[in-house]
Amino acid sequence: MSIGLIGKKIGMTREFYETGLSVPVTVLSVEKGRIIDVITKEKRGYNAIKVGFGKIKSSKLTKQMKGVFTKKSTEPKKFLREFRVENTSEFKEGNEIGLELFKDQKFVDITSKTIGKGFAGVMKKYNFSGLRATHGVSVSHRSHGSTGQRQDPGKVFKGKKMAGHMGDKIRTIQNLEIIKSDLENNLIFIKGSVPGSKNSIVLIQKTAKNINKTTTLEKIKKMQSQTVQKVDKKKDTPKDKTPPKQTKVETKNKTDKK
Repeated sequence: MSIGLIGKKIGMTREFYETGLSVPVTVLSVEKGRIIDVITKEKRGYNAIKVGFGKIKSSKLTKQMKGVFTKKSTEPKKFLREFRVENTSEFKEGNEIGLELFKDQKFVDITSKTIGKGFAGVMKKYNFSGLRATHGVSVSHRSHGSTGQRQDPGKVFKGKKMAGHMGDKIRTIQNLEIIKSDLENNLIFIKGSVPGSKNSIVLIQKTAKNINKTTTLEKIKKMQSQTVQKVDKKKDTPKDKTPPKQTKVETKNKTDKK
């Protein structure tokens, strides 16, 4: 697991480029995280760092957590998260981690809890076609149909697609593009579908996959260079000089009649 940041999903807007192209983006507010503890292999058998994010009143903490923060001499944090690292010597207790972490990154993976849809039927949940809407089907047009077999096996198998609770699950969307990041205001603008509703907590991490994907800015630059090349070619090619029109002279073959 790579080091990540915890932020809040603010909402959506769009980003304009010089060419006039507008890209819809999701705005995430990311506060700086503080390294609370450095875990070594000698202690627990693996190397990791514990990072705290967000603010919380000390009155809302338990006595045990109050003791943890007073021992580390840091202000209370709302969220604590462990991230596995290869080399712990690069990190020290009390240091802060911010959006500088994704300075050289073009794409990120974002994890959050999806929007809850409540109790949903199979047509909405699994895109079932439903039963016939004509005569012969009574009050079961949107039902899923039969769910089991006969006396043998005499049960419904686990994992059967049926009506039930939809959404409200932790999901990760991979390879979302970073359009820009505002370090002063601790904002990052992401292109793509970020899971969760407004004001939901999201985890931003470096991409798990090595992808060779062109960004929106690279595509625009490529298009601009192609248009410039086409214009230069048109200027370089000489204009075709049309030759003067030749007047056709009709010659009549005179034949001597004998």
